[in-house]
Amino acid sequence: MTTWPLDRIESLLGPTLKHMGYSIYSVQRTGQGGRTLRIAIDNPEGFVGIDDCEAVSRVAGPLLDQADLIAERYLLEVSSPGAERELRDRTEYERNAGRTVNSRYRLGDSEAVIEGLLATVDDAGIEIAVPKREPLRLAWSEVISTRLVASLKRS
Repeated sequence: MTTWPLDRIESLLGPTLKHMGYSIYSVQRTGQGGRTLRIAIDNPEGFVGIDDCEAVSRVAGPLLDQADLIAERYLLEVSSPGAERELRDRTEYERNAGRTVNSRYRLGDSEAVIEGLLATVDDAGIEIAVPKREPLRLAWSEVISTRLVASLKRS
């Protein structure tokens, strides 16, 4: 199986998707036999729906074909990163402040998990508010991973 230039694919599509109002969350080679190119897109303004994925697919397909970065036949799949996506950098934390998160963090020699509202994001770290408890302040060095928590409640 040949290697696909995922970084080059991301570099090729990134500016166009940014112009369309999206960012690339991830570019992966997946599927049976590794023949699927999966591009997960994010919308800094909120929700990514099927119409967004279709629009990106219609633009990305011809760009990829023209650039000829993948020599073999492949299937293009455009998706959202998911409702319970991992927050990977400070920008994503800041964009999701005020949302419910699940965070794994270092606690001495072990690990702990907390679920609550991402209340504060700053240079020092994050603060997670939990009902009927004092907010938990975590330094960036203590945070192992944080994911959004999907809510099925209606506002």
